Amino acid sequence: MKILIAGGAGYIGSVLVPKLLERGYEVDVLDLLWFGNYLPKEVKVIQKDVFNVNEDNLKEYDQVIFLAGLSNDPMAEYSPAKNFIDNASAPTYLAYTAKRAGVKRFIHGGSCSVYGYTVNELYDETAPTISNYPYGISKLQGEFGSLRMHGDGFSVIALRQGTVSGYSPRMRLDLVVNTMFKCAIADGVITVNNPAIWRPILAVSDATSAYIRSIEANSGISGIFNVASGNYTVGEIADYVSDGVREYLDIKPRLDIKHMEDFRNYKVNISKANEILSFKPRNTIIDIVKSLADNLDKFKDFDNPRYYNIQIFKKIHNA
Repeated sequence: MKILIAGGAGYIGSVLVPKLLERGYEVDVLDLLWFGNYLPKEVKVIQKDVFNVNEDNLKEYDQVIFLAGLSNDPMAEYSPAKNFIDNASAPTYLAYTAKRAGVKRFIHGGSCSVYGYTVNELYDETAPTISNYPYGISKLQGEFGSLRMHGDGFSVIALRQGTVSGYSPRMRLDLVVNTMFKCAIADGVITVNNPAIWRPILAVSDATSAYIRSIEANSGISGIFNVASGNYTVGEIADYVSDGVREYLDIKPRLDIKHMEDFRNYKVNISKANEILSFKPRNTIIDIVKSLADNLDKFKDFDNPRYYNIQIFKKIHNA
C-alpha cells in the first residue's frame, strides 16, 4: 500500500512515518518543511503546498492522511485568515481531489478542541461542538468538508485528537505536558493557570497507533473518532509531571497554582474508537514524561525557536 501524508514532516508525522515504514508501507510526504526535516532519508518529500496538488499527483496513492495546517491556538489567533485557509479549506480540497483521483481512504487529523466548553461532561462524537475560537472552528470546518466526500468507495476517517505530547524528532515545547516538563527543568517551577479545567491528553506514540488503526481499518469504515490517552485536569497533569521529573531526573520543581478563568474545558469518551478501530491507548502522563526524560539531550536547548510553532510561523508570515 502506498500512502501520502500531507504535513508528514511535522510533530506527529516524524514519529508516524518510521512506524509505517516498519510495517512495510510505502510512504511519501507532502510538506513545506517550515520546521525542518527529521524523517528517514529514504522517504520522498514533496515540498509543495496542498493547493498545488492535482488529481494526477494523487493517482498512485491508496490512502491520503492530512496532518498539515496550523497546529494550535496561538498560530490561529495570530493569523485567522491563514488559519481558515489551511485548516478548513486545505483538507477539504485535498479530500475532494483524492476522491477524484481514485484514492480509497482519507484520514483527517482533527482536534478535540472543537468541543469548546463541556461543563465537565464526558463528550462522545455526537456531543455539541461549540468552540468559538478560530482554531477550533477551523478544525471543525476541515473535518466537515472532508467527511462530505465519503461514499462511492471512498472512506473518510476523522480523528479528533487530544492534546498531543511526548518526544518527537520534530520536537515541540508548546504543548501542555512538554511545556510543563521544560519549565520544571529550566525554571524549577510548574505554573498552573487553572487547575480545575479538563484536557484530553494524547501521547504521540498513541497518536501514531490511532493512525495505524485507521489505515488498517476495514474499507467500509468511515466517521468521527475521539482519540486520547486519558482525560486529566491541568492540576493533575502538573502533579504527574512533577512526579515524573523527580523520578527520572531527580529534579524537584515547585507548583505555582493560579485560578485564572479559562473557557476551554473538555474531556472525551474514546469508546467508539476502541470498539470500531480497536484503538487502545497504552500511555499515561508518567509514560510521556519518561519519553521526554529519555530524550532530553536531543532538545535541551530550550530557547531554540523551532520548538515553538508560533515563533517560526511569525517569521514566515512576516517575511
